[in-house]
Amino acid sequence: MLMKVLRPMPVLAGLAIMFMTLEVGAADRPDSFADQVDRLSPAVVNISTTTIVNEGPAMDMPQFPPGSPFEDFFKNFGDNDRKRRASSLGSGFIIDDAGIVVTNFHVIENAEEITVTLSDETAFTAKVLGQDQKTDIAVLKIEPGDTELTAVPFGDSDSLRVGDWVLAIGNPFGLGGTVTAGIVSARGRDIGNGPYDDFIQTDASINRGNSGGPLFNTAGEVIGINTAIFSQTGGSVGIGFAISSNLAKRVTSQLAEFGTTRRGWLGVFIQEISPDIADSLGLEEAAGALVSTVNENSPAEAAGLEPGDVIISFDGKKIDKMRDLPRIVAETEIGKTVPVEVIRNGKGMEVQVTLGELEKAELVGIVNEQPEGAAESFGKLGFAVENLTAALAGEFGLDADTRGVVVTEVAEGGPAFAKGLKPGDIIKRFGQRRVEDAADLAKSVAETREAGRAGVLLLVESEGRERFIQIGFAKE
Repeated sequence: MLMKVLRPMPVLAGLAIMFMTLEVGAADRPDSFADQVDRLSPAVVNISTTTIVNEGPAMDMPQFPPGSPFEDFFKNFGDNDRKRRASSLGSGFIIDDAGIVVTNFHVIENAEEITVTLSDETAFTAKVLGQDQKTDIAVLKIEPGDTELTAVPFGDSDSLRVGDWVLAIGNPFGLGGTVTAGIVSARGRDIGNGPYDDFIQTDASINRGNSGGPLFNTAGEVIGINTAIFSQTGGSVGIGFAISSNLAKRVTSQLAEFGTTRRGWLGVFIQEISPDIADSLGLEEAAGALVSTVNENSPAEAAGLEPGDVIISFDGKKIDKMRDLPRIVAETEIGKTVPVEVIRNGKGMEVQVTLGELEKAELVGIVNEQPEGAAESFGKLGFAVENLTAALAGEFGLDADTRGVVVTEVAEGGPAFAKGLKPGDIIKRFGQRRVEDAADLAKSVAETREAGRAGVLLLVESEGRERFIQIGFAKE
């Protein structure tokens, strides 16, 4: 169960430990990875979890008048809801010999019992120090006592090159320590997993049960955490994804120390720059992040950023695509003053921004203020959406950390109603492209209608499950 499978839609992810070389030529290919496996395998752990699933009462209970001799008997019987213990397997790795273990968030999500088993079959009960759904990372703690643990350090994932060798050690299908080798297939992948996607793609075999394992270079440094695979069948087809270590090490450090993340906060709503937008703004290329809204009382407002500004560099790091900015901002130290290069009215300029803390801004509700274009209605499809805020999440009983576009209204008898869409559903993708916000979805729907197509294909999350649905446009 534990492995995110991107079909088009994700399932649970892959764990494995992978070794990647830095600039290795074909002539330098090792004859064997046995020495690395011997050295690093003790740091790889098997993680098993148990969750109590409540399936509701076994049967409808009869009603009796107050004082009836049967009242207490059936009340006690009816309170005994059906429950079952659901178990799952994943992997992780030790980063501190005091017992600090890293894995994926989805490996231990909602777990009531977590067991960490070493390569020599020694088992420990683990507790959660911290977890972060946005990056799919969790940090656990075991008490090793007299047991000597093997820990591994994080390395620099930015030093990786496409074509570097990789080695994976994990627990596929619960088989225990299994080793596979491959290369780095691509870097900087955005797979729609969250706002800070920066995945390393590899062709080393990763399967169910591999989730949460480390990605190593040949120096024995962790340069990624295996998290997902792309597969039409659920098995490995040679396309696996690992969270980059430069993103993971900051998150794991904060979770281990504080139990939560502490991300930098700029305070802007941004959108992708299309070739048409670039042309209208007089830009030489469709690069950067276009500011659509600036939050009140935010660092961006204090620095003088304005809607229409195009951010092309943040703290000396070039912003090639819109999605680069949230990750870079989140990784920047809170309270740090950084230079931000923007293009305003066709001219370049630089402003100094002192970053705030995202979690504090979310706590007081600043981040969740809705900008213009945050709500859209599609009459010919029969539904309306809004950008998901904490308030809407509470209204629809969704997890407070959920992000995306939520369905707020469905017209009874309309095309969306006929396909089972309902308020509270989350729209994740339009076709194979991730939906960024309500305005982005509206743009895609409009383009589809203008192209003369019969309807739209949406990836919808409903009650924890995802499915594609095709909704046709209503006839005139």
